[in-house]
Amino acid sequence: MDRIFGEVYLFRLYRLRDIVRIDPSKINRAIEEVAFDELRKKYEGLKDKNLGIVIAITDVNVDPMGYIPIGDGAPYHRVEFTVVAYVPLVSEVVEGEVATVGRGGITVSLGPIEGFIHIQQIADDEVSYDVARNIIVCKNTKRFVMQGDIVRARVTSVSLGAVGRPPRVTMTMRQPYLGKLEWISKK
Repeated sequence: MDRIFGEVYLFRLYRLRDIVRIDPSKINRAIEEVAFDELRKKYEGLKDKNLGIVIAITDVNVDPMGYIPIGDGAPYHRVEFTVVAYVPLVSEVVEGEVATVGRGGITVSLGPIEGFIHIQQIADDEVSYDVARNIIVCKNTKRFVMQGDIVRARVTSVSLGAVGRPPRVTMTMRQPYLGKLEWISKK
């Protein structure tokens, strides 16, 4: 388990094994190249409760000795490879750039996905959406959040969602040392 610093996201590397079918029309290409393409199609973007969200495939090793099952003219090869997966964890503190601001709250870029912060979870203050300026404003402190701001939040729930639907990560900034970074530095 590795942590990438700068933007704090939890990425994991997994070493997996699978079997890849090499289509006969691609037999003239390098076997590693074809296997890599097939693995990318199968795994990249995959949302799995054990792996997380698969971002990339790397370090593909293909067994050169394949087999051809009866009734199929294509060779099958065992492969071993590494997947890079993003795993948002409940209670994890993350930082990201505000991607969108709206009446319901803000979305924050968390590397490969976006998280959502409901308007009532932005600050321990009365907050409202200013349509004219497209910002969220805190009534008492006059602080505001707008697109492009960097915020720190805590993940409160994670749903990887159904196939074809994006994952849903909800967060809060209503705790000590959370919020827009310039708010935190002024405390």
